[in-house]
Amino acid sequence: MEKVTVLPPEKLINGWIDPVYLPEGKDKYYIRNKQVRKPRGGWRHLTSDEIERLVKNDNTAASWDTIWVTDEFLPQMLKNNKFYGTVRIGRVSENGLQFHDLRLPIGISNSSIHSCDIGDDCAIHDVHYLSHYIIGDRCMLFNIHEMCTTDHSKFGNGIIKDGEPEKVRVVLDIMNETGCRGVYPFDGMITADAYLWGKYVDDEKLQEKLRTMTQKSVDSHRGYYGTVGDGCVIKTSEIIKDVKIGSGCYIKGASKLKNITIKSTDQEPSQIGENVILVNGIVGYGSRIFYGCTAVKFVVGNNCNLKYGARVIDSILGDNSTISCCEVLNNLIFPAHEQHHNNSFLIASCVKGQSNMAAGATVGSNHNSRTNDNEVVAGRGFWPGLCTSVKHSSVFASYTLLSKGAYPAEMHVKLPFCMLSNNEKKGELEIFPAFWWIRNMYALARNSWKYQTRDKRITKVQNIEFDTYAPDSMEEALEGRRILEIWTAKAWLRSQGLDPSECPEEELCAKGRELFSGDRAAVDRLEVLGEGVEKTYRPVRIRKVYDAWHAYGDMIIHYAVKNALGYIENHPGAKLSTLSAEYQGERQSSWINMGGQLMTEGDVDQLRADIRAGRLRTWKDIHARYAKLWERYPEDKLRHAVQCLCALFGVKILSAADWKRAIKEEERIQQYICDQVYQTRKKDYENPFRRATYRSDAEMIAAIGELDDNSFVRQIKGETETNLKRLEALRKTLK
Repeated sequence: MEKVTVLPPEKLINGWIDPVYLPEGKDKYYIRNKQVRKPRGGWRHLTSDEIERLVKNDNTAASWDTIWVTDEFLPQMLKNNKFYGTVRIGRVSENGLQFHDLRLPIGISNSSIHSCDIGDDCAIHDVHYLSHYIIGDRCMLFNIHEMCTTDHSKFGNGIIKDGEPEKVRVVLDIMNETGCRGVYPFDGMITADAYLWGKYVDDEKLQEKLRTMTQKSVDSHRGYYGTVGDGCVIKTSEIIKDVKIGSGCYIKGASKLKNITIKSTDQEPSQIGENVILVNGIVGYGSRIFYGCTAVKFVVGNNCNLKYGARVIDSILGDNSTISCCEVLNNLIFPAHEQHHNNSFLIASCVKGQSNMAAGATVGSNHNSRTNDNEVVAGRGFWPGLCTSVKHSSVFASYTLLSKGAYPAEMHVKLPFCMLSNNEKKGELEIFPAFWWIRNMYALARNSWKYQTRDKRITKVQNIEFDTYAPDSMEEALEGRRILEIWTAKAWLRSQGLDPSECPEEELCAKGRELFSGDRAAVDRLEVLGEGVEKTYRPVRIRKVYDAWHAYGDMIIHYAVKNALGYIENHPGAKLSTLSAEYQGERQSSWINMGGQLMTEGDVDQLRADIRAGRLRTWKDIHARYAKLWERYPEDKLRHAVQCLCALFGVKILSAADWKRAIKEEERIQQYICDQVYQTRKKDYENPFRRATYRSDAEMIAAIGELDDNSFVRQIKGETETNLKRLEALRKTLK
């Protein structure tokens, strides 16, 4: 433990940077002088009259010669302060500042100021220790115990300064508790960066390049001052140390902010509230952190919320996410994640966004081996329901819903849009594939709209695919059909007293397609069991396989026609026949969700190769590559959609007859979506147990409104009418 030592007066003022770390010919303020914004008329020394007035107002200074002001300086607005080192003060007038109900006069009172630059029209009152900060214009600092910057400040970046040992570097141990996927946080880090770094740990050359470019992304020289941007308000806070604060930020009642960057602008202001503890991390633009939250070793994306006692440790949270009342450890979470409940727990996971953790959900907390070296990977739309418990190591396809239950073993679920149920009475795992499409269309249809509506970001570095029907989920749908074909064919063979193990996979697929093209009742009578889904000996029962197989096909048609229709409408003169000819060929079946942006595996491999070869030298270069791929993505998605339709129809190139068939099917699907959105919402009105809480229909309508007045139901109905007209126009182009 370090001990309190006595310093001579000159070292108290001048001992900020050890001279060994100063470049030749430079003083301790050389970096500060680069950082500071000089006033229009420059600074000047105090006059003797100004010094006399300051002394009468109970101000003291180690040396009045090191206090600099502008020509617009009123000494009477400074009262009962102590100044040390070089302090430069901008315009001081008799005016005041107001923010909400806080009103303060411009000036400085009851404060101790050490080597700071203070901008124009600032109100600084009752700041017990303000050291080595550059304060912007029109800032309000009130009732702060300690606000200082050290000479080795890194502001949350995972770098080390000159002379520091490697052990002080901040490393975020994401996705795994052991630290084997450790990444260095940096100002500007997005979830795509974290996934690139954390996932490909076997690519040592890539790892070396990413570590090096991150270290070089921030100047390693000592002596950077903490900064507070223009128009910030900081009040009634305890400790603010080595913190870089953007413009328009509002901090009230914070307990401890240490070694962090708070990104904020007037257009995207961030807010930090009462009893918050933030240590070693980055807070994104427009984010809000309130009410007793603790975050240690973290990156929080843009437009995020932490509140109500959330604990976030060794984790990266994607844009547009909210976490409250719960514990989140060692995770990489992609954008649009929701976790609101005090008794939910998420650890050692990669959750790929558009996800929701219900109350009592415990994901990844159980160790199944002697060490804590396991992980959970969940595709987009992951939703562990009330009181679920999931063990390492598990993998879930897109839009997996877990019903209440303590799932006893590891799982690998490849069927998207499914619901899992742990049937303890029968001792089996039940899977309902395509559950969302068949039974909960209201929620499914609302997802894409909801996430896009909630995207309030102005700064959009992380590109996000919000569409439910996208290359990742549709590849899983195609694979889901193949899996159901195999399992159903095996069930039929067992029903005939035959051994399925002797049948080649392609023959099983063919038999499965034959069964699904025939009588539903015959399929429903089969006992379809899953394989390789759960690490147990108990049965894995697959429900509603006939409906699910057809539902996956409908999703693919919907995906293909929707994208083709959009392209034809946006490109006058384009034809479906031309589209088919241009996009024939082998389908790109491997897609990677890079923090919310979908990329082909080939593009990711090329990205890694270019980083290894030094063609991409900085994170800025990598982000530019992301942006370039995002510009090309609509075409890649369209190509994939057309090729998925080819795969579904079993053709190499789509004919006019194929397109007519697809359009006709899409008309049916559009009406199905509209009807199911209405029907699934209608259940809430017809359920007698839901109605039981109301004394009358009038009370229920007053509380939840008329079904036909539901805004989203009405929106879908209107969109369906429009889409049917668009499809009719598209059909005419084939004549």
